Amino acid sequence: MGRMFRNAALAMMLAAAASQVARAGAKVYVGARVSAGRQVSMDRIDHSVWNSILRKYVDQNGMVNYRALKGSSNDVQAIAGYLKTLSAASTRLHASRDAQLAYWINAYNALTMHGILREYPTSSIRNHTAKLFGYNIWKDLQLYVGGQPYSLEQIEHQVLRKMGDPRIHFAIVCASISCPRLLNEAYVANRVQQQLEANARDFFSRPQNFRHDQRNRRFYMSAILSWFGEDFGANQAAQLRKIAPWLPDAASRQAAMQNSVSVSSLSYNWNLNEQTARTAARR
Repeated sequence: MGRMFRNAALAMMLAAAASQVARAGAKVYVGARVSAGRQVSMDRIDHSVWNSILRKYVDQNGMVNYRALKGSSNDVQAIAGYLKTLSAASTRLHASRDAQLAYWINAYNALTMHGILREYPTSSIRNHTAKLFGYNIWKDLQLYVGGQPYSLEQIEHQVLRKMGDPRIHFAIVCASISCPRLLNEAYVANRVQQQLEANARDFFSRPQNFRHDQRNRRFYMSAILSWFGEDFGANQAAQLRKIAPWLPDAASRQAAMQNSVSVSSLSYNWNLNEQTARTAARR
């Protein structure tokens, strides 16, 4: 009886340990661990390879031709090479704020694309975001930067959001239809402010992200504005004032400035931001 009890207890301990491993998920590291002596300022990181990939496979609406990209081993390897380039950046050496913004936005988007290509074909990133058991792409896919691994969640919440520019929410793309468009060019330090401004305006120009029901005095907005409302202001009035310059028409801008509307969230479409055969043909 004692032996049976010990065996049962051991089995329970092993099962618990296995459960903890499964719960954590298997980490996937990309890029390279670069020694401090070989790291460079983010001002010096070259984003031209990423720019070429975006130009080749992403359309004006931010939809991606994943099928063609997955079929090109050279371009898949080019993304992997670009991620290694990103790994050479230092988080300690001085870099301009604009270079840091461009760097981390590109890092988030390139790491996401790499993660999707690992799973493709797939219908949604949510297929790979296990909450309790197994691999979670947002937590377990990690890019080495300055010798330390960063997950997508860390890049978004611990780096970009702390930079205090809410426009990042219209630039980082989690490979879903209701995400902001994936800009089909790399963000770069000398134009990142204009790029962020343009993508913010584009975001609110799309009915999937913003609608103004003037008759009922209501805004229908992307759930992004609900999830991250605090990044735009302490209350609804402040948040609406913040987004007002990006709204598509004078009536919407005035309503936002006056806080004269109620706000509802639109449903979020997590389907993959993939070009259909028809949209790809139009290119």
